[in-house]
Amino acid sequence: MAKEEKARAKAQQAKGKVQKEAGRAVGNERMAAKGRAKQAEGDSRQAKEKTKDTFRG
Repeated sequence: MAKEEKARAKAQQAKGKVQKEAGRAVGNERMAAKGRAKQAEGDSRQAKEKTKDTFRG
């Protein structure tokens, strides 16, 4: 299960980065902000999984 969660976190980070860059490219600040938010959520998921790994062993 941990590998699936890590993969989801990485995917969310990637989607957020793509959306952020697309928003910046077309000059749409709202889209860029949504992309930054998705990327940040992916970052926090990844941090959570790393913390769980630390306590597992």
